[in-house]
Parts: sequence; C-alpha cells; structure tokens
Amino acid sequence: MTLAEAAEQADALAVAGDERALAALRAQWDDELEAAARNADYRVRAQAYRAIAQFRFRQKLELLRRGLEDESPAARGSALIALEGLSRRNPGDVNSMRPLLHELAARDPNVAVRRLAIICLKNGSPRPDTIQLLRGIADSDDEDREVRKTAQVVATALKKTADTR
Repeated sequence: MTLAEAAEQADALAVAGDERALAALRAQWDDELEAAARNADYRVRAQAYRAIAQFRFRQKLELLRRGLEDESPAARGSALIALEGLSRRNPGDVNSMRPLLHELAARDPNVAVRRLAIICLKNGSPRPDTIQLLRGIADSDDEDREVRKTAQVVATALKKTADTR
C-alpha cells in the first residue's frame, strides 16, 4: 500500500468514525509520513502534507508548519490545504500559525498559495490585525483580482464573526 492509498483509507475511517482503526493506521504510517515530508522530491512532500489532513494527524502540526515554509509552491499549497481542513474544528491551529499565514497571504510569490493562506485565515479567530491585513489586500489595485476577491470575502466573514461576539 502506498502513502496515498493509506491516506485515502485513513480518510474513510475518519468519516466512518472508526477512531481505533484510524489510530492503528496512524501508528503504522507515522515514520513513513515523516520521511515523505523530508523527501527531496516536492511531489512526495506535497503528498505527505495532504496525508496529514487525511489521517487527521493533529500531532503533525509542526510538519505542516515546515510545509508552509517549503521552497515548493506545490508543497506550501498542500500544507495550506491540510491546515485548512484540520482547522475547521480547531481554530487554534490557524491562530498558532497566524504570523506565517499573514506573511504568505501578503507576500508569497505564488498567487494560488496566497489565496490558500487567506482561506486558512477564515478558520481562525477574527483578530483586528488579520481583518486589517485582508482589507488592505482587498483594496490594493496592485493585487491579483482573485486574491483581492478572496481577501474581501474572508475579511467580511471575519468582521461579521467579530461583530456577533
């Protein structure tokens, strides 16, 4: 079985609610996942970051942090997708990586990575600094149209959440 196949199986176990089998699968693939995240091939690293989310492997958040700093846009994007999935029920994951997410949203050279970072920010706490950053991106004529649009949507959602608290 490959890591991708194991990750699919882990996702199915998580959806089915079979925590015991999922934990056993995590234990079986723990070392392989760590090795894949350190592989020289960006495609293997990207698969490892996706697998973290499919395994619901919350203990691997430091690997995701490393993925957010990866030289490859594909690996950074995969790490962001995994973080977004894990943070839907755990806003602390986004909150703990907020400075790095701000940096990616504002300055990453890859437009897709910037949009994914912005999307991740919607799962965190509605902090004023994040809303201000997103509004600045949304209002900038120098930004890509899709990045501006995504920033505006997320800023509006965060502001609405902040106003209801």
